[in-house]
Amino acid sequence: MDSMPLMRELAIEAKTKILLMVLDGLGGLPLTPGGPTELEAAHTPNLDALAAGSICGLSTPVAPGITPGSGPGHLALFGYDPLQYEIGRGVLEALGIGFDLQRQDLAARGNFCSLDPVTGVITDRRAGRIPSQVGARLCQKLRAIQLPGVQAFVEPVKEYRFVLVLRGEGLVDGLTETDPQQTGVPPLPVTATRPEAQTTAELLNRWLAEARRLLADEYPANGCNLRGIARDPGLPLMPEVYRLRCAAIATYPMYRGVARLAGMDILPTGDTLESEVETLRQHWDSYDFFFFHVKKTDSMGEDGNFEGKVAVIEHFDRLLPQMLGLAPDVVIVTGDHSTPALWKAHSWHELPVLLWARTIRPDNVRAFGERPCMAGGLGHIRHTDLMPLAMAYAGRLTKFGA
Repeated sequence: MDSMPLMRELAIEAKTKILLMVLDGLGGLPLTPGGPTELEAAHTPNLDALAAGSICGLSTPVAPGITPGSGPGHLALFGYDPLQYEIGRGVLEALGIGFDLQRQDLAARGNFCSLDPVTGVITDRRAGRIPSQVGARLCQKLRAIQLPGVQAFVEPVKEYRFVLVLRGEGLVDGLTETDPQQTGVPPLPVTATRPEAQTTAELLNRWLAEARRLLADEYPANGCNLRGIARDPGLPLMPEVYRLRCAAIATYPMYRGVARLAGMDILPTGDTLESEVETLRQHWDSYDFFFFHVKKTDSMGEDGNFEGKVAVIEHFDRLLPQMLGLAPDVVIVTGDHSTPALWKAHSWHELPVLLWARTIRPDNVRAFGERPCMAGGLGHIRHTDLMPLAMAYAGRLTKFGA
């Protein structure tokens, strides 16, 4: 169900503040049967204390058994049904770096990758996480590619990520990605999922062929893939739907992109959790809703670094009292999707979630983890349920019906 029309009808203004804290890829799995997940293994006295005064549960980002990308996972947290509001990752990356994306532009997220020079198969999907300055140099190299009747923009994002934007007449979305999501196989071609996109698919394959020729001597970044090839769909904006002044604090461009697409102001911040907390403190009086993003839980999960993910969670826990000290009226802590270190990838597993508010009925959960949250009072919900609940607990929804 799309709750946006109902929220637009019922939302009222108030002086309360909502703090949504998203630990990217938070959900995990035990390394051994019966062992703890990353969250359960972490020493988190502050999260546990917050959970003890909250109502907890497990939340599904999209639908049972469906593994979400970061875009759908975050859109659901903001109240958008990801099955209705589909957005390509290229759009999010472009907006995240502040690119002036026009409605008819076609945007793709690019990943530099490592290719075996003999067989052409992918040996590293992220090119060893090359430094950002190397990625910027390679983007400059790719700007030499010319396409007939189309302007191509190649912009660095971070590390191995870049954005490709095509601008011109007749560009059509409905295109597949080239990343096969595994090593040991070659990149896939772009194919059209509808007949009218065939010419656009041919243009992108032409660009990719030239890009791989130019990158051939740039190992470990001697190849590239395109993901999330799409156009800006135009979303209903959160400030208009919820009557909130909304702000986002995130270190990675993609998450700034999804927040910008939803109508949030993007607050400049540094690369550390400490700088994000300071940004929150400095802007606390200016906004009603804050989206606070923690990236490295996901990065550690994708790298298969169980202990590294534990350390990021513990780092966040140590800083939590500073954020709670700002006296938010509603606090939500969860993730956009699960990224178990055991899998080194996103998964479909439900996310632990806690919701604290001044008017909450606390349940019996006394620790924040996947197994404790199974017994929580929220039960099993969907990510799209969280914004309506946050609005209600913040006193920002009027009565429905007579």
